[in-house]
Order: sequence, then structure tokens, then C-alpha cells
Amino acid sequence: GPGQADMYAGLQELGVANGEDLKETLTNCTEPLKAIEQFQTENGVLLPSLQYALPFLDLHGTPRLEFHQSVFDELREKLLERVSAIALEGKVEERYKKLEDLLEKSFSLVKMPSIQPVVMCVMKHLPKVPEKKLKLVMADKDLYKACAVEVKRQIWQDNQALFGDEVSPLLKQYILEKENILFSNDISFLQNFFSPSPKTRRQGEVVQKLTQMIGKNVKLYDMVLQFLRTLFLRTRNVHYCTLRAELLMSLHDLEISEICTVDPCHKFTWCLDACIREKFVDNKRARELQGFLDGVKKGQEQVLGDLSMILCDPFAINTLALSTIRHLQDLVGQDTLPRESPDLLLLLRMLSLGQGAWDMIDSQVFKEPKMEAELITRFLPLLMSFVVDDHTFTVDQKLPSEEKGPIPYPSAIPEAFTKFLQENRIACEIGLYYILHITKQRNKNAFLRLLPALVETFSDLAFSDIFLHLLTGNLTLLSDEFALEEFCTSLFDGFFLTACSRKENVHRHVLRLLLHLHHKVAPAKLESLQKALEPTKQSGEAVKELYNQLSEKLELRKPSPAEVTETPSMELPLPTVPTPASR
Repeated sequence: GPGQADMYAGLQELGVANGEDLKETLTNCTEPLKAIEQFQTENGVLLPSLQYALPFLDLHGTPRLEFHQSVFDELREKLLERVSAIALEGKVEERYKKLEDLLEKSFSLVKMPSIQPVVMCVMKHLPKVPEKKLKLVMADKDLYKACAVEVKRQIWQDNQALFGDEVSPLLKQYILEKENILFSNDISFLQNFFSPSPKTRRQGEVVQKLTQMIGKNVKLYDMVLQFLRTLFLRTRNVHYCTLRAELLMSLHDLEISEICTVDPCHKFTWCLDACIREKFVDNKRARELQGFLDGVKKGQEQVLGDLSMILCDPFAINTLALSTIRHLQDLVGQDTLPRESPDLLLLLRMLSLGQGAWDMIDSQVFKEPKMEAELITRFLPLLMSFVVDDHTFTVDQKLPSEEKGPIPYPSAIPEAFTKFLQENRIACEIGLYYILHITKQRNKNAFLRLLPALVETFSDLAFSDIFLHLLTGNLTLLSDEFALEEFCTSLFDGFFLTACSRKENVHRHVLRLLLHLHHKVAPAKLESLQKALEPTKQSGEAVKELYNQLSEKLELRKPSPAEVTETPSMELPLPTVPTPASR
């Protein structure tokens, strides 16, 4: 069959007889057996001692093919070892000359399955495989597939489209993995999207595969970065920024200096990586990061585009925002204004650089975004006043009350706060992190006070997946409040349901939350939520699937008819005991 012919492809060019020759000999001869014997003698293994050994193997019923095969396998192993040894010995030019000669001799047999590994091994050890051979490999799907990654790199570096085809499915997989974590059914305030350390994240399959594909090849590294920039521009998906940083740090872990020394972001990313690990920017590292930003020289402003992408990584934003909230609390205690804190100003500078990444790369105008003075003189002091309100309220609760009765928690939101969240991206990001912070403290009063400001935010940030993922996790700490009509109405009707119909992702996050907390929600409220959250014809599979899971759970909760008749209808609401933190 055609497979047979392929198996011996190239032997004739080398003057070695193959099956076709034997067929020809047998067709044109009078004594077939004699002809076969002669063919065996001429083409067998040329060792005098074998002349007597082979008939002995025949007696034992060992087929000649099996014998030749085992000799061949043994020789091939020796040859592979020898090739690997040649690649390491002698002068550089000489060893590569030897390998090139070997490749020249053996390449015509590359289609023979038995010889192919040897040819591939020779190519793998050549830093520059001749162009003609690379073209032949590239043109043949099976050969290309069988190539070592070292050879593929040589092919890829001059074929961006082919490299793109290899990288593209990995990038898709990466984005999908991130989204699966954000939408995971496990909701917890202990374990969330930002829990894994940078080192752990870099062990992920996609980062490892890309690192392997790039090797030490700067050209391929640049191509991957170009893909990431292009995709980030096309989709605005910030996970590409995470991958940009992870890839650089993965090469850093392997000490690939060929690449790290030429990436101008290396030291900045390395320093930021340490902050992300601690989820805090300490003073010493803040100085270091500031040094890098101040050190961008005239004519090299383009590096700001790269730095902004590194700072746009959600893990970086998370670290900067958490640090900002911590700084604000410290300032309240020290009676200091935001504009008097250089550390805080640096955090804001990095936040705006990160948040401005898309615009900068899109416009190709490489300069740091201007910081709005109002952010520092009005918005941050406003947040500090909320912290003060909480302190005051807590202290008031503890004072012996005279006739004045209990002091109510301030419920009005300053109009300026709502406006800032709608119009200023950095203010919005910090405001959202402040809300996550009070939720984590189980501060129900502050949460309900500020929640209405989230309905309309800058480019709908309050309905973004990362925020909702973190919010749903933190809300599990307030799970007892879900029994209260007022709390549920504020949270669901006042916030989530305002966006459910227009934003599929919000619909998914609400269902995730209810799957986790449905047993805490007052039955009447649960029923109306179940109606409100029913999927429409337009809903995607994920929403339908979550809704069905929820319906099944609620079905299981319904008491059987017998139980219903026996319960006396004296269900009084249980008094809720406030948790210490929310007093």
C-alpha cells in the first residue's frame, strides 16, 4: 500500500535496496529461492560472525525481521546518543558542521518512521537549520507536528501567522479559565479570584506552555506581547494584562536573562510582583516603583504603554486599591490630609496609569494621565468622613444615653460621592473598594447607606465581573441580614435587579449568590426573586443552568403538604442579633 512506499521513502537516493528492488529481482529471475538468498546476503548486516548465528535464530523460530528490528533499534539508540554528544563536544563551528553533514545525509529518510527520530534529533541540536529544510518541514503537516520545539521556534520566528495559530487557542483557554474562576459556584470571602499567589498563578498550564514555546527567543516573546496588546485593544479584556505580567515573571523565574534584560518593564514588574504577593505596597517598594516612573527618559516614553499595561492587570489594581484604603484609614488616625501624603499620591498615580492603559495604547500618546485635583482635595476627604462617621456612631452607641434616645446612623449620601462614582474612573474604583472593605467588616449600616450610589457608576464598573465576584464573596459575611425584608429589598430590588435584564453577567452573579444563600432569605422574598430572575428567551446557557440548579434546591426545601397543615400559623419573625462589628 501507499504506507509501505512511504516507509522506505528516500532509501533509493542513498543507494540502499528496498522492497521495490526485491520485487523486480524476483519478477525477472528463474530461481526465486536463490535470488532471495543472494538479496539477503547483499543487504543483510555485514558481520562475519552472524553468518552462523542467523540459522540458529531461525531454528528458534525468531523471524529475521524481529532480529533486524532489534539490531536496528539498538543502533538507533546509539546514534541518538551520539548526535546529542556531538552537539556538546569540540569547537562550536566543528560540531555544527558535523551535524549539518549528518542532516544532509539523513534528511531524505525523514519520512521513514524508523529513521525520523534521528533526523529530528539532528535538527533539534542545530541552532540554525538550513532554510530549505525548514520550508520542507513546514510544508508537511506530519513532519511539522513531529518537530521538536527548538525547530518549531526557528520556523515560527519568521512566520508570525503560523505562530499566531499555535498561540491563539492558548490565549482563548487562558481567558476562559479566568472567567470560570470569576463565575465559580464556590462563593467565599476567604478564597477568591485574588487569593492565589503570583508564583502559583505562573505555574498555570497556559503560562507554562507559552514560556516553553518562547524559550530564549526574544523575537517570539515580542510577538506574544504584540498579540496581547492587539487583543487587549480589540476586547478591552484586562486578563490579557495579567498574562503580560505573568509571562515576563515566568521567564524571570527561569532566569532567562536573554529576554528579561531587554524588556524595559522587567525591574518594575518584579518589584510590583512582590507587592502583589503581600497585597500591599510598603514604603520601601513605593520608593522603588516611583524611581522607575520618574526615571522614564525623554524619547523613551513608549515604555509607559507597557508599564500601564502591567499596572492595568487586575491583580495590580487590587493591590493598589487595597493599599489606598489602608492609607486613608491611617490618615484619619493621624489627622492628615490626602494631599500631604506622598505615598498615597504615588498609589493614585499608578492607579491612573493602569486605568489609562487602554486609551494610551489606543491613541499611541505616551504620557502619564493628568490627575484631577478634585480627586485628592474632595473625593478622598469624603471617604475619610465616612470612616469618621463610623467611628462617631460606634462611640455614640457606647455612651450612656440621656433623654436624647439612640442616635440614628447617617443615611444620606453626599451628592458629590454619587457624582464622583459616575464621572471619575479612579474615584469609582476606590469607592468600590471602600464598599468591599465595609462589607468585609460586616458594617451593614455603611453598606446600605452607600449601596444606592452603585446603580450608576463610571462605565458600569459596579456591574463588572471582578467587583461582583468580590462583593458576592463578602456578602456571605452578612448572611444573617438576608432574613430581613429591608436588607433584601435594598440589595436585590435597589441594586442587582436594576441591571439583570440588560446585563447577563449580573443575572449570573445574583443566581450564584442565591444558590449559596437561599436558605437565609425570607420565603416570601425568595419567591418574588425566583419570579424576577426567571430566564428569558435571550438568556444564555449559563443563566438557564444556574436558574435550574436554584429551582431544584428550592423545590427540595418546600415542606410536604402534610407538614403544612400541622404547623400552627404563629410564625413570628425571630429577632436578629446584631453581630459585634455592625453595632
